[in-house]
Amino acid sequence: MTNRTTKRHHKILGSAFSSSRAAEPANLVRERSAERGYTIVALLAFMTVLAIFAMAAAPRVQQQAMREREKEAIFRGEQVADAIRQYYIYRRGTTGGIGDQALPSSMDQLLEGVPIRGAARNRMILRASAAVDPLSEDGEWRFIAPRSESLVEFQQSVMLHAGNLLPVPADPQMRDLQPLAAPRVIVMTNLGTTTSKSGGANADDTTGGPFVGVACNNTSKSVLTYYGIDSHDRWIFTPLFRSY
Repeated sequence: MTNRTTKRHHKILGSAFSSSRAAEPANLVRERSAERGYTIVALLAFMTVLAIFAMAAAPRVQQQAMREREKEAIFRGEQVADAIRQYYIYRRGTTGGIGDQALPSSMDQLLEGVPIRGAARNRMILRASAAVDPLSEDGEWRFIAPRSESLVEFQQSVMLHAGNLLPVPADPQMRDLQPLAAPRVIVMTNLGTTTSKSGGANADDTTGGPFVGVACNNTSKSVLTYYGIDSHDRWIFTPLFRSY
């Protein structure tokens, strides 16, 4: 009698223990599934917040990137302008030419430099990197011809920026060239801006003749301003108005 009771008792306990062991994994699976669900929701929320911040920051990042490219364009453009100045001074001194006769007609002439008496190599006046426009897709500068419409418009902007005064170049040769290449203009103002046309290439810009400056080919609005100009294609880099 005792043995039967004991066996039945052990059987009941064994069944209960087996049931609890069978139920335990199911509970753990549900708990772990719930935990994974919370983790996925939290991750999605975090990614959403990151995406919002990225979208908000993207314009500022793009603007800063453009600002750096514009600084590089101004730096290179002014190097080209100084190379034109050095080339003109050399050509005028050696050939006696003046005006268009002593100006460069290709970027290669600036890259080749100018001869030095008694030296085997030319003196470099322009770095190869400066011959590339960092704002244009093809990297080509636009050549600005003397007395061109683009130059006249830029001269108006320079004068307006300088208080209706035309800066006088420091070099005597540039002072002589200025009235020949950039005839005097009268600046008309309207709420602090010149009445010049929108930028861009004009019919009298040169592609193979003498040039007195270079300009960007990019037609977009700029982040920075150059002599108060906020359009890339109206930025002209020339030694004609540099007083230093």
